[in-house]
Amino acid sequence: MNTKRFILPENEIPREWYNIQADMVNKPLPPIHPATRQPLKAEDLYPIFCKACADQELNRSDRFIPIPDEVLEKYSYYRCTPLVRAYGLEKALDTPAHIYFKNESVNPLGSHKLNSAIAQAYYAKQEGVTNLTTETGAGQWGAAMSYACKIFGIEAAVYMVKISYEQKPYRRSIMQTFGAQVTPSPSMSTKAGRKILTENPMHQGSLGTAISEAVELAMNTPGCKYVLGSVLNHVCLHQTVIGLEAEKQMEMAGEYPDTVIACFGGGSNFCGLAMPFMRHKILEGRKTRFIAAEPASCPKLTKGVFGYDFGDEAGYTPLLAMFTLGHTFRPANIHAGGLRYHGSGSIVAQLLRDGLMEAVDIKQNDSFKAGVLFAQTEGIIPAPESCHAIAATINEALRCKEAGESKTILFNLSGHGLVDMSAYNSYLAGDLVDAAVPDADIARYLKESGITE
Repeated sequence: MNTKRFILPENEIPREWYNIQADMVNKPLPPIHPATRQPLKAEDLYPIFCKACADQELNRSDRFIPIPDEVLEKYSYYRCTPLVRAYGLEKALDTPAHIYFKNESVNPLGSHKLNSAIAQAYYAKQEGVTNLTTETGAGQWGAAMSYACKIFGIEAAVYMVKISYEQKPYRRSIMQTFGAQVTPSPSMSTKAGRKILTENPMHQGSLGTAISEAVELAMNTPGCKYVLGSVLNHVCLHQTVIGLEAEKQMEMAGEYPDTVIACFGGGSNFCGLAMPFMRHKILEGRKTRFIAAEPASCPKLTKGVFGYDFGDEAGYTPLLAMFTLGHTFRPANIHAGGLRYHGSGSIVAQLLRDGLMEAVDIKQNDSFKAGVLFAQTEGIIPAPESCHAIAATINEALRCKEAGESKTILFNLSGHGLVDMSAYNSYLAGDLVDAAVPDADIARYLKESGITE
């Protein structure tokens, strides 16, 4: 079938999310209460998270969880997203590999983040929550959450990592257009922010610092809950609509992926695409490879240590079992702001420990080189985060060329880069720096965070 785009009819759009925890042989280690040091119960999370999300977070038994009708109705505005055969990229690489991408950039907010934002805002509305607070790195999650809050009549407060607040003014404007209050983090508006700025007045921010500020605001504001755009199990759950659609679309194409690739910050888009396919590896012994592509400047999967760590810098969150660089880690100011997070989600950590997936790190200039080639061959300018997945895909396709193997590769185009053109300007001008993290620095951050192997 020589077709480029594959679209599901509306009646085949997923009506349930897939919960991989039900099928994992080795379950993720449980989150730990920071005060009692005991495994968390769902009710321990109720003061911060919406109850439905807290329950989903710890659900290890239900393989499929129904998507509420009102969420489905909102999904129908932009789902199903296309599965596309990248013929142009294949030709440019002269590879025998068949390359497909799931195009999550086509929804109104331009990234996959809307899949979980709609669900979390819906649950908040059902619970009577009036305010939601969150963090954002590059701004995709903040934009999606700001829109979701607006359509459900909820006030949104977003702490945006300071360097991204400065680098990506249009993402900030998008959030403000939807009525969100956007604050550069670290700020003087919270105890956590003031402490960080007192110790380091030039701190450019990280997702860990922004999470601390958002959680603190939620804890101290009546009628307010905290929402997160990655890392946690319920966020990954909501994103599985991506992979569930892609399964059916690959059937339409008459192929099954040998390799599934996505960029990796905390795990939302990687899990969303990979987990539905991974269940066939767990249950049926499929030989599919799963590759998470992270930045070389924030290599938690490739150079981090597995252990319990806080999800934020101030230590407000539960302790999560993760591969981590330490919650005090200060990432380089790369343009892929959504990938500048110190740790992985617990599900991904366990899958990596069990050898069910792999990870690679990509240098910043290599990622943009791949993104430019993709733009020139497929006509889509990818987000800096997505460029990492494209770079990993190109590497795999070239390996196929060297080996003379015709493999099928599927990657997630998690978002477009049309509001990231300043990053492309820097790349095209030769101004981007390839930041790497010395082993000694990683060891120092791990020691500061109390992490041991």
